[in-house]
Amino acid sequence: MIQKMWMLVFLLMPLLALAYVGWHVWLLLPLKGAGGSFLLLLMLGAFAMLFASIFRTTDRLPMPLATAVYEVGTSSIIVLLYLTMLFLALDVLRLMRLLPAAWLRNNWWTAGGIVLCLVALFVYGNIHYRHKYSERVQLRSAKLTKPVRLVLMSDLHLGYHNRRRELARWVDMINNEHPDMVLIAGDIIDGSMRPLREEQMHEEFLRIDAPVFACLGNHEYYSGEPEAQRFYRDADICLLRDTTTQLGEICIAGRDDRTNSRRLPLKNIMKSADTSRFCILLDHQPYHLEQAEREGIDFQFSGHTHHGQVWPISWITDAMYECAFGRHRRGATSYYVSSGIGIWGGKFRIGTRSEYLVLTIEPIH
Repeated sequence: MIQKMWMLVFLLMPLLALAYVGWHVWLLLPLKGAGGSFLLLLMLGAFAMLFASIFRTTDRLPMPLATAVYEVGTSSIIVLLYLTMLFLALDVLRLMRLLPAAWLRNNWWTAGGIVLCLVALFVYGNIHYRHKYSERVQLRSAKLTKPVRLVLMSDLHLGYHNRRRELARWVDMINNEHPDMVLIAGDIIDGSMRPLREEQMHEEFLRIDAPVFACLGNHEYYSGEPEAQRFYRDADICLLRDTTTQLGEICIAGRDDRTNSRRLPLKNIMKSADTSRFCILLDHQPYHLEQAEREGIDFQFSGHTHHGQVWPISWITDAMYECAFGRHRRGATSYYVSSGIGIWGGKFRIGTRSEYLVLTIEPIH
């Protein structure tokens, strides 16, 4: 019941925001009648494309059109967020008599200023997204006799917006790090398998010059978990679903995503783990971090949060999770929660970053 209420709130808030922004746009622009109505219909149409993307009606469209619908629809929710915040701020200033009411009615100058601010913000956000940060972390362990270098990433969200050309660039970045292995903490797939199939994206993973291990994320379930598994096999990715494996002096445990209510408890998974090796846990969603500490995991890598993707959503994720982004520690267990190399929806990073992690583990002599 509570979950349904939250879903209702989640659906109502954007609609209320759209009504609030639409009302302000109608008052602000000296366009009334057919011109103003056409602009409001454009806004409503862009927002409707968001639901077309969520419910995957884009799969029935030609690929260029499907991509455009996805990009416009998912970007519209971020534009709506910033327009809502901006008009709220202007309303507060008006009520405090710090801003003349005339500035918000039939005023091309105010409208032009808002458009310029938004264009500048989102151009910056797009450029910032395209720059991938390489986070460097060094750990030391008595369990190793020689150094090990790993590349870890999460939340690639391959699909209509992150296409094969972009994936090829990421693979080149991975290979330039010369890792001993690559670990991916879920959400390789965004929502639809269609772009991955049509562009044969699995072939890019075959270019990685190191073994690749991964766990599932929630979006693998949204896209269809059996088909996602086939993609992992075609890409030669070793999928760890509540299982462990070893490579050299490293033991890797991969949890199924918590979307699967039947996933095993971590203590059951770790029964098959060789804890004399350096143990790394891949768990897409960073809930219940105390479990890894309790099971003697040396290092846990997670993603999922995107660190909110844009400010101020990052404040919400910071409040929701014990660690929503970056390095963390509990007892002898180290953690890293990644904001992801890819992104869901509009390609904007504002107050957050797209990244991958280069982890070097040195022996203690």
